[in-house]
Amino acid sequence: MKVLIANRGEIAIRIIRTLRELGISSVAVYSDADQGALHQRLADERVPIGESYLDISTLIAVAKEVGADAVHPGYGFLSERAEFAQACVDAGIKFIGPSPEAMRALGAKIESKQIAVTAGVPITPGYFEPGASDAQLEQAAIEIGFPVMLKASAGGGGRGMRAVSEPSELLSALALAREEAINAFGDGAMMVEKLVQQPRHIEVQFVADNYGNVAPLFERECSIQRRHQKLIEESPSPLVQAHPELWDGMRDAAVRLVKQAHYTGAGTAEFIVDPVTRDFYFLEVNARLQVEHTVTEGVTGLELVRLQIEIAQGGNLADLIPEYLAGDRVRIQGHCLEARIVAENPAQGFMPSIGKILAWAEPRGVRVDTGYAAGIEVSRHYDSLLAKLVVSAPDRGQCLVRTCQALEDFHVLGVHTNIAYLLDVIRHPSFASGEFDTGFLGREFEGWDGTAPLPPELGALVKRASASANSREVSEATFSSWDHRESWRNART
Repeated sequence: MKVLIANRGEIAIRIIRTLRELGISSVAVYSDADQGALHQRLADERVPIGESYLDISTLIAVAKEVGADAVHPGYGFLSERAEFAQACVDAGIKFIGPSPEAMRALGAKIESKQIAVTAGVPITPGYFEPGASDAQLEQAAIEIGFPVMLKASAGGGGRGMRAVSEPSELLSALALAREEAINAFGDGAMMVEKLVQQPRHIEVQFVADNYGNVAPLFERECSIQRRHQKLIEESPSPLVQAHPELWDGMRDAAVRLVKQAHYTGAGTAEFIVDPVTRDFYFLEVNARLQVEHTVTEGVTGLELVRLQIEIAQGGNLADLIPEYLAGDRVRIQGHCLEARIVAENPAQGFMPSIGKILAWAEPRGVRVDTGYAAGIEVSRHYDSLLAKLVVSAPDRGQCLVRTCQALEDFHVLGVHTNIAYLLDVIRHPSFASGEFDTGFLGREFEGWDGTAPLPPELGALVKRASASANSREVSEATFSSWDHRESWRNART
C-alpha cells in the first residue's frame, strides 16, 4: 500500500511516522516555498507540486503518477473540501477521511445546524437559512436580541466571525465578515446566532466506522483562545471534571449527530457551554483530524492517525477499540495539555516572525510534534505554528508543572516565539484554578509585554549567530541543538 500526504509540516511528519509503523509507503508533496522542508526529507518518496498545496488536479495527477492507493489530507488546506474527497473517489483513490457526502453535510455551518436539530442536538438560538440576505439577518438579530455573533457558514479558524453588541453595528460588521469569508473560503454565506457571554469552548473527539459504531473519545477544553485561535488545549476539561453530567449530554449529542450524518473516520463535534447554567450548544463539526488531536491521544493511549487508516481499510471499531465505544470516563488516563508554539512576537501585537532557525533545542521527556529544526526557514507563506508541545501527567496539577518546565527548556534561536507568553498564561491563578473562558486572554493579557534581558551567555550566542547570518555562513551544523542548553531561555534576536 502507498499513501500520498496532501499536507506539510508537523502533521505530514506525524502521518509519515504512523505509515512507517504500519509498513505503508509514504509520498510527500512539497511546494516551491518548501524546498528542503523536513516532511519531504522523511518520506519514502517526494514530489514537487509548484506553488500551492491547494491545486486538486495537481494532487490527483501526482497520486496517479506515483501509484498511490490512498490520500491522507492532514488538517487545513484541502482536508475539509468535499470536492477534494470527491476527486479522490472519482480517481479510484481512497480518501482517508469522511465521505464527500458527509463532508458536504457537516462542512457548512448552516447545514450542520439543520442536521443537529434533526438529531435532537441543542443549538444556540439563531437564523441559519441558506442564502440569507442582509435584511433577513438584520431582522433575525433584532428578534434574537443583542449581543449576537455573525458567522461564515463555510470554514473556521475564527475567519468570517464578528461579535455585534448594538443594532447600529450590524450591517458594517456583516460586510466585513462576508468579505473575509469570501477571501478565505470563496463563500459569503452568513448566519447569525445569540452570543453566549463568557462561554467555555469544549469539543468531543470521535471516531466512526462503516458499520455504525461511534467511539466518543472524551472532551478537550479549548477555551484558551486569542481571536478565536486556540493556543492551549487540555483533556479532561476542568469544567467537565467538576460537572460530569456535562459529559453524558455532550457524548450522547455527538454520537447522535455523527450517526445522523452517516459520518466515518475521525472528527470533532464542538460545543460552547454556558458556565453559569451549564447548558451546552452545538457549534460545528470539524470533519478532519484536529491540530489538538494529540491531547486525546495523551489521555487514551490511542493513535488517531492509525485509527483513521484502519477505518479506511475497513476496520471495525468493535474489534479495534471495543472498550471505548461507551465513552466511559474510567478510560481516561491522567491529564494531557498541548501548548502551540508559534513564530510570533506577542510583545509587538503578535507580529509574525520569519527567517532561518539558527538553533533549536527541545525539552526531553515530553512529546514535541514539529516540522522544524535548525537550518530550516520559517516562511511567510504558511501558518506560524512551529511546534506542538504535548505534556502528560497523572493529574492536572502535575501536568501544569511539567508543562512550565518543558516550556522553560524549549529554545528557538532565529525567530521570535510565544514561549514566554504561554508560560505567563499557564502560571496565571485563574488558569491554574480552571476558572477561565474564551475571553480570558483578551481580558487578562491585553497589551502583554513579557520581554526580559537575555542571560549573558545567550546574548553572546545571539550576537555570534546574527553575525554569521549576515555573512550567509549559518548552516544547520553551526549550532548543536543542545549546546549551552542550560543557559537558554526563550531566545529572541
